[in-house]
Amino acid sequence: MNQHVDPELEITEIVDRLSKHQHYNKAILFSNTGKTFPVLINAFGSPKRMSLALGENHLDDLGQRVEQVLNLFLEPPKGWQTKLKMLPQLYRLSKWFPKKVSGRGKCQEIVMSEPNLWQLPILKCWPNDGGQFITLPCVHTISPVTSHRNLGMYRMQVFDTRTTGMHWHPHKTGARHYEEYKKVGKVMPVTVTLGGDPVYTFAATAPLPENIDEYLLAGFIREQGVRLVKCLTNDLWIPEDVDIVIEGYVDPSEPLVEEGPFGDHTGFYSLTDLYPQFHITAITHRRQAIFPATIVGVPPMEDAYIAEATERIFMPIIKKSLAPEITDMHLPIWGVAHNLVLISMRTSYSGQGFKVAQSFWGAGQMMFNKVMIIFDEEVNLRDYRSLLAILSDCFVDFTRLLFSKGPLDVLDHSADTMGFGGKLCIDLTQAAKSPGKTEIQFLFANEGENLMHQENSLSENVTLISIILEPETQRLSNELKVWYVLSNIDPLRDISVVENGGSCQILVDGRRKTKNLRWPNVITMSDEIIERVDARWNELFSIDCIVSPSLAIKPLKVGNGVEIEK
Repeated sequence: MNQHVDPELEITEIVDRLSKHQHYNKAILFSNTGKTFPVLINAFGSPKRMSLALGENHLDDLGQRVEQVLNLFLEPPKGWQTKLKMLPQLYRLSKWFPKKVSGRGKCQEIVMSEPNLWQLPILKCWPNDGGQFITLPCVHTISPVTSHRNLGMYRMQVFDTRTTGMHWHPHKTGARHYEEYKKVGKVMPVTVTLGGDPVYTFAATAPLPENIDEYLLAGFIREQGVRLVKCLTNDLWIPEDVDIVIEGYVDPSEPLVEEGPFGDHTGFYSLTDLYPQFHITAITHRRQAIFPATIVGVPPMEDAYIAEATERIFMPIIKKSLAPEITDMHLPIWGVAHNLVLISMRTSYSGQGFKVAQSFWGAGQMMFNKVMIIFDEEVNLRDYRSLLAILSDCFVDFTRLLFSKGPLDVLDHSADTMGFGGKLCIDLTQAAKSPGKTEIQFLFANEGENLMHQENSLSENVTLISIILEPETQRLSNELKVWYVLSNIDPLRDISVVENGGSCQILVDGRRKTKNLRWPNVITMSDEIIERVDARWNELFSIDCIVSPSLAIKPLKVGNGVEIEK
């Protein structure tokens, strides 16, 4: 796109319209941003582009390759002939390890004489954001204890020309490295890379064990080791072919600084909190560098397709190491990665579904899951109509419900305690053995109106699931209703189950809880920017104007602030 587009809000509004459209969801290069560097955004925003980024025709193909490698380690060969046959595969594996090379890389072709973040087209994504954020950074750190490298992705709010926030959550490896540097009383070297091979961005988001180098995963995907060069102002090593490099440090002896708010992937603003400062010592880049960015907000957005790739690629690992009885797993877009997980599995004994749920809730990033629904092995988890049909033909009572509590995503605003709250597993395996009827209804009432104990006369073997929402949600699509309810509930607090004479009523309060909790607003674009993009549309595009997705969400917004006032 050659016309000038402002990185402050305009890019977000344009990308939000295009990325959510069935026919015009494309990667977009904004070449005229008022800065030296063009902006590439929505590069991963479809299953096809995600597959192309990882060099596969289909993501399941890469998952099968992962399974083959796992078999090398989990099923030791028997007999010398079998071992000889494995030698070519082991030789290939040795070629995947990252390689340190001497000299400067392409990423160091140009060195800024004075590091200045404002020379980069860094986005302000949403109206109530605390500032401009680097949204697609690959953050390199190294443990002072084990010397293990970590590659993570943590948003970075720009404070001035040479400092940003470093938004790593307590459960992230970068945060653990930070605590290790604090204990040994040393300054922590940090380097951020942007762009380059898209496999680096994917690797930075991958749920790998802490002792597995993310660049080994990148080498496996590309079937060749990543070439690393040494940074200019610290001792970290980075891929030689990235677009932009931001070198610096975090000093654990400094006080934490206020960071945020930020329009997050949950579809709600994450509120301000305290995080470390990142100090910049050098910025380098390759000639004709491109600045990569992403926006997150009300789904669907680009991050959903990165999550889908993770789901498909790491499925073999989950099956082999965690729950061999599962046959498939799916994280619907409307569950924003952690709020809803669908599983199909083989069952051979009572309680096996609940066993799988508890295994998942104790493993890696799956510990953040809030609602899990389990089906039989032959069920297609992506056919939502069939899933609803299974539910509607089944009687659901306490025997199919498992309530628990544990860690939640720090960004989950529904929890009474940040990062900790309720969970629910619904086990619908062997549904035919529990015939009946389940009906779902929506009830609409303002916050504070008590509908949780209304009486309903139900027939035997009938379950009524009543979902309570605010009146302004009535015009939302069913998908957005699912997103909204899952975002707003703590299952232990907000789901009530009443059994009465062979019938069952389940009430779900999916409304705001502003009286007792700090409650963030939903993310929408400002009227001014929506009107500005409407007015410019024919100048920018030769297609009919796409209606702003924010207009459907605006009825949910309360006031103009980041946080809803009590």
